[in-house]
Amino acid sequence: MRVPRRATVLAVLMAACAATFTLPHADAAAADPDLGPNVRIFDPSTPKDQIQGAVNDVFKEQETNQFGAARQALLFKPGSYDVDANIGFYTQIAGLGLSPDDTTINGAVHAEADWFDGNATQNFWRSAENLAVNPAGGADRWAVSQAAPYRRMHLKGDLQLDDGGWSSGGLLADTKVDGQVRSGSQQQWLSRNTEWGGWSGANWNMVFVGAANAPAGNFPDPPYTRVDHTPVSREKPFLYVDDAGAYKVFVPAVRKDSQGTSWSSGSPQGSSLPLSDFFIVKPGATAAQINTALDAGKHLLVTPGVYHLDQTLKITKPDTVVLGLGLATLIPDNGITAVSVADVDGVKLAGLLLDAGTQSSPSLMEVGPQDSDAGHADDPTSLHDVFFRVGGAGAGKAAKSLVVNSSHVIGDHLWIWRADHGDGVGWNTNTAANGLTVNGDDVTMYGLFVEHYQQYQTIWNGERGRTYFYQNEMPYDPPDQGSWMNGDTRGYAAYKVADHVRNHEAWGLGSYCFFNANRDVAAEHAFEVPDTPGVRFHDMVTVSLGGTGTIHHIINGTGGPSNANSNVANLVSYPQ
Repeated sequence: MRVPRRATVLAVLMAACAATFTLPHADAAAADPDLGPNVRIFDPSTPKDQIQGAVNDVFKEQETNQFGAARQALLFKPGSYDVDANIGFYTQIAGLGLSPDDTTINGAVHAEADWFDGNATQNFWRSAENLAVNPAGGADRWAVSQAAPYRRMHLKGDLQLDDGGWSSGGLLADTKVDGQVRSGSQQQWLSRNTEWGGWSGANWNMVFVGAANAPAGNFPDPPYTRVDHTPVSREKPFLYVDDAGAYKVFVPAVRKDSQGTSWSSGSPQGSSLPLSDFFIVKPGATAAQINTALDAGKHLLVTPGVYHLDQTLKITKPDTVVLGLGLATLIPDNGITAVSVADVDGVKLAGLLLDAGTQSSPSLMEVGPQDSDAGHADDPTSLHDVFFRVGGAGAGKAAKSLVVNSSHVIGDHLWIWRADHGDGVGWNTNTAANGLTVNGDDVTMYGLFVEHYQQYQTIWNGERGRTYFYQNEMPYDPPDQGSWMNGDTRGYAAYKVADHVRNHEAWGLGSYCFFNANRDVAAEHAFEVPDTPGVRFHDMVTVSLGGTGTIHHIINGTGGPSNANSNVANLVSYPQ
């Protein structure tokens, strides 16, 4: 079924009105905190033409702004709105209720690929969160690829995940769809803690974890991987307005062995923090000011903007919350690490984009220092919608993007990307060896996307690690085979479990090659693991995209090849 397109731009006068948008009631405006110049807060009493104009104005700016510096958040107080919200780059739309059903959009909250002729493979960096939607015509569209979560949503209709062309997503989390989800051309997808009327569609790697009614079928025909319960998780913290009009941040509790959403059967479990406990980071804030606030025990609410850091942001207090709005972006200058987290309990990092600077950093984020040894099983640190980028917006460099040294860390949707297009892109330009390095024990990853790094994409040194859904593309740009060798081995694995590891398990993994600089380049294997009974991989796929290059084996010397003659190769389990 083709979801009807909706108008995305209203009259010029309406957009002009939005440019100077304010709430109509002085008392309501006075009650709202100053969240910086790039946050728009809507009230149900605001004339709908003003709201629509403001939303259209943001979309007009952001529809094609793939590597621009603008960041935007559209926040809707509890109530009902008639609005068509088309969501472009670096835009977050979110409700400000404690439940998604507190804020209803009658119309649409959608992502289209009109700007790219229906091809959604570059629809990155946007989000829809914490809203109920009554879609016009009974169906809505979220045609996206990486770093575009559809989270904590209640769609009262059908949902289409493509726009008629290619698509390479994505994530549904803590979401209920009353109707059907149709994945269309999506190459891969993770659905975690979801509920829906039904699911249809499959290509290479569709993973369902804690989904209340995951579709029937087994990998690879159809390529469905089902894990009935999510073993350990925490949902993403979010901003909301309580019944008295006070702004707070809700911090969900850890859930174990869960299925379905955290909110559809009653109030979610967790705690609320008053906004007075937060340092509100606005454009112009310095790293020194932010560190002073952290040292004083403040949490951080990072409003939409691009923040250059001349010193590492150091998170040392347990249970610190760092919540970004509107894809707030941190850029380390002078070759520093952007963010470091001490080996403490319960830090929550959410809604951030870390963008490498022009001078190479040893890492962009470090969770726990080297040799961290504390246990955090009862109160783990968690990362939610945290994205990393090396190149694309400029010639960034970083040896490693994310290093996890602490134990029991939960990753909840990470895209770790060495850019393959944009500005500052080239084998010797946006240099980056490794995407993710895990040294801590008992680390769990959901929705792990790691792409284009020049050596091992992911290195896992800790024990008892678990990954639920992995998506990878090998680097596009090795100039020749000799430039991409791991000793005597052709290429580097997309996912390496260290030889000393005795226990590790992963479900639903895909690795693809597209060697566009030299089609004769090959990788020996996509996954490299020790041969021991405690290391188990389930449901793996390799793909030679258009036959541009070869992955000889799927895991170690088993499975494959993927090449010009046989693009797709599958393997159900290893050891077999």
